[in-house]
Amino acid sequence: MYAFDIATDVPKMELYAELLKAADALTAGEPDGVANMANIAALVWQFVPDLNWAGFYRMIEGELVLGPFQGKSACIRIPLDKGVCGAAARTGTTQLVEDVHAFPGHIACDAASRSELVVPVERDGSVIAVIDLDSPLPGRFDADDAAGIEALAALLATRI
Repeated sequence: MYAFDIATDVPKMELYAELLKAADALTAGEPDGVANMANIAALVWQFVPDLNWAGFYRMIEGELVLGPFQGKSACIRIPLDKGVCGAAARTGTTQLVEDVHAFPGHIACDAASRSELVVPVERDGSVIAVIDLDSPLPGRFDADDAAGIEALAALLATRI
């Protein structure tokens, strides 16, 4: 059994360092990518405050398909030319959106979402998934959040 506890009032970089250690412990040696995504979605939900959705979309046959997540039901398929997740997968770059209502083509799976952070997971130069975090708070995510989730994506690149 794994028990990970961290105070969410610590500096962000400390929170993400602890999240990365916990993610490494949970996924090391586990070959099942879906199981690893499920545990990581739960871990992110536990560690990162002020979220209303945290999870994965997997790249399957040229589109994003819903993977393991925490939060309300979500869009199942996302074309690469739609939404924040599509932009991250299409460009291979992190998307940090302070106000999702100002993002052209935003897909509103949960009307309560106000800001979003989407980080691509790449293996061998190709996007294989994205990590998607939504918050009901505008401007919730910053460069420290992006760096923390990018480090998580790098760790998971060969584990999902």
